Amino acid sequence: MLEIRIHGRGGQGNVVAAYLLAGAAFEVGRHCQAFPAFGAERRGAPVTAFVRIADCPIRRRNQVRTPAFLIIQDDSLLHVPGVLDGLLPGGGVLVNSTESSESLSARLGVATASIPATTLSTEVLGRPMPNVALLAAFLTATGALPHDALDKALAHRFKGDVLERNRALMARAEASVPAGLWSIDISERETHAAGA
Repeated sequence: MLEIRIHGRGGQGNVVAAYLLAGAAFEVGRHCQAFPAFGAERRGAPVTAFVRIADCPIRRRNQVRTPAFLIIQDDSLLHVPGVLDGLLPGGGVLVNSTESSESLSARLGVATASIPATTLSTEVLGRPMPNVALLAAFLTATGALPHDALDKALAHRFKGDVLERNRALMARAEASVPAGLWSIDISERETHAAGA
């Protein structure tokens, strides 16, 4: 099972990101689960969302404590205690930041990739909504799901010009990270987990 934890702030589309990623998994026949955890429910407050993707039914219902990957929608959250907690060895962190991937990796001590998702979304969508850019970059870096699955999930949520702008944002974000940076095979992970 692939477990992902998404950290953001209220108003950044953190929960929508989780649902879109799970929706993309559903589009290719995977089992999936997405849900949020809220603290103070106000704009700008830290929000965490959780995603699980598997080839078999998912019976867990708890929060994701040991994610394979973290998606951080606001780099100021890197200063919040516990954000990186539980990241599995060999896992990766994708951060919305203008700081270089190399600098962040050295500072955090874990494999980190960064993209300027807020800048990209402001340029393409006309507003700072980094979630779709980060998801497109995540799929490029991991190969966890095909990009057209995310496109289909977007098409269920958006229509017309908003959908087309999000598609353009996806294309920009896909080009911002190396393909296969953190290649994974969900089926292989499940085989290892079953044998453990």
